[in-house]
Amino acid sequence: MFITMLLLAVIYLAFLAFLLATNTSQVVIILFIGGFMFLQYFFSDKMILMSMGAKMVSESEAPELHQIVSRLCAIANLPMPKIAIVSTSMPNAFATGRNQKNAVVAVTTGIMNQLNRSELEAVLAHELTHVKNRDMMVMTIATFLSSVAQLMVRWLPFFGGGNQRDKNGGDSFILMLVVSLVVWIVSYILIMALSRYREFAADRGSAIITGQPSNLASALMKISGYKVPTQDLRKVEGPVRALFIVPAISGSSIWNLFSTHPSMEARIAALERIEKELEA
Repeated sequence: MFITMLLLAVIYLAFLAFLLATNTSQVVIILFIGGFMFLQYFFSDKMILMSMGAKMVSESEAPELHQIVSRLCAIANLPMPKIAIVSTSMPNAFATGRNQKNAVVAVTTGIMNQLNRSELEAVLAHELTHVKNRDMMVMTIATFLSSVAQLMVRWLPFFGGGNQRDKNGGDSFILMLVVSLVVWIVSYILIMALSRYREFAADRGSAIITGQPSNLASALMKISGYKVPTQDLRKVEGPVRALFIVPAISGSSIWNLFSTHPSMEARIAALERIEKELEA
């Protein structure tokens, strides 16, 4: 998935670099990126739910789930989100939506079967914290700013004046592409760090809302220790990985830099510290 995302970024940046190298209007480029951000912000939640095969459920269809979310929303001072269920043995949950009034909290059938009520409440509180913290909007802005950072190389002195670029169009294009890729990779690492931080923040929010950090720790350990079929992993592992409470496939060592989530050990240790704080 990382290689796929990198290749997509190469194509995207190559196109922008080509526009820059051919003296395309800055207005056109800004409109292009702005349009991309607009589509991402207003339609990504619908695409995510569609790609996951999530089905919206009413209170009559899932009364216990609605009851849990309603109670947690009252504690967190949040409007009631829509609730969706994904039919898969993969035990996971995610939240999406551009703001608190348009939020959707989704859970899989696997997580409902795997966790007890207290653990499920902790997981749902984690997802509601994402909604409360407006993480969808934060990550959209962060992604947009990484694109803007790529554009800013246009004004770096190291590209030289316009005449030099006209005489050495090929060299300028390659240079611009290389610098754009470096900027994107650095931005990507920072965005992943931001994603890991928002997971820590959501864990803390869950601990405060429920008052029982140990329930979330127990849920995380159960989910991470659950072995799912390879076919299920292929179905769920994709653009929505960053939204999951626990990614379907976790990396190690240097690859943690490119992980959307902190290590399980770090999350459990943080929850233990929060529990001591609450006890104190």
